Amino acid sequence: MTDETHPTAAEPERAVLVGAELPRTLIPAAESLMELGRLASTAGVVPVAETAQPVRRVHPATFVGSGKVQEVAGLVRSEHADVVIFDDPLTPAQQRNLEKALGCKVIDRSALILDIFAQHARSLEGKLQVELAQLQYLLPRLTRQWTHLSRQRGGGVGTRGPGETQLEVDRRRVRDRIAQLRRRLGSVERSRRLQRAERHAVPTPTVALVGYTNAGKSTLMNALTRAGVLVEDRLFATLDPTVRRLRLPQGLTVLLGDTVGFIHKLPHQLVEAFKSTLEQVRTADLLIHVVDASHPTWPEQVQVTETVLAEIGAGEVPVLTVLNKADLLTGRGRPAAAPRGALLVSGRTGAGLPDLLARIESLLDAGLRRVRCELPSERGDVLALLRRSGRIVEEYYCDGVVTVTALVPPKVAGRLHKEFPETTRGG
Repeated sequence: MTDETHPTAAEPERAVLVGAELPRTLIPAAESLMELGRLASTAGVVPVAETAQPVRRVHPATFVGSGKVQEVAGLVRSEHADVVIFDDPLTPAQQRNLEKALGCKVIDRSALILDIFAQHARSLEGKLQVELAQLQYLLPRLTRQWTHLSRQRGGGVGTRGPGETQLEVDRRRVRDRIAQLRRRLGSVERSRRLQRAERHAVPTPTVALVGYTNAGKSTLMNALTRAGVLVEDRLFATLDPTVRRLRLPQGLTVLLGDTVGFIHKLPHQLVEAFKSTLEQVRTADLLIHVVDASHPTWPEQVQVTETVLAEIGAGEVPVLTVLNKADLLTGRGRPAAAPRGALLVSGRTGAGLPDLLARIESLLDAGLRRVRCELPSERGDVLALLRRSGRIVEEYYCDGVVTVTALVPPKVAGRLHKEFPETTRGG
């Protein structure tokens, strides 16, 4: 026997990162490459080298020029890399040509993000959404999976002939699976619509946390509600949405939701696949835009988030900007370019959270209506509704009748006018 031990775990893949300084890019290539390196690490890949090139015009065959391709090939050989990751989307032809020239696997940022989502999705809906996005990404790239294109021949008279290529068979299977996933997601979405209808029947204001990935949304969620959401210093640590009740200082109760983070160059397939999950963003009464104030390119990250919100139809929802991670500013104070009305907080230390809760309540109160009605004292269900959905200002009992004044959402005010038309005033 020997004392030597041999590890059984597979060695992590080694990656060369390639970026391009394209005209009119929002985030500089150096910062985007740094983010790509963090994405690679999140996916379990070890970045071993990186390179960038100013690109005035994208090369149709290889995205970057032939000189840069040769440079990357040298890095692959010298660093014993297993994969080359491009920071920008590649066409199927570019991907195929680069793999032939570099002699290793080549993927782009979109494929990397899809892989991370596949690793981290936990709920059934999340897994279905990620698989749908992956298959939509894969479909136009199936040509690179098959080089033999072997023919499948039928048997028997009248069925002989060239048959279908293997590529055509695989494309059909992928399309069938996409259709199946869409049907299953449609079923999940119908259940979600029923749940939303039940919530609307007993209206409670909803607030959604949105922002760039790793801005500290989950930390802030835990600080406000003790939700126990996973918190890690990595991109896309949490994907599946979490919703918790939050009681505000003056008694108003709201539903607070934590959503998936957005990112620079987010794959279009993911935005499409996650639209049902992001429905809570579109239907929220208020969005809390969480910003990592300690990040050097936070203004650009704000623009990315605002662009994605507009894409999913949430551009008109009221927004409160929160500059998070104030504890990391180390004496710099409030950023000079901070939007008007933005609050400086720290989800980790709790600094600024009382002001945040008060501001949330103030903004939601602005949409409430003041009503006064007289109810039979046995209608405790109506009083409970008023407490859940709004705030009771005044309440007193006399001769079996309770007279209550409350601030409530318009839907609740309308319900009271309909059910107690003779005794309800205001709204």
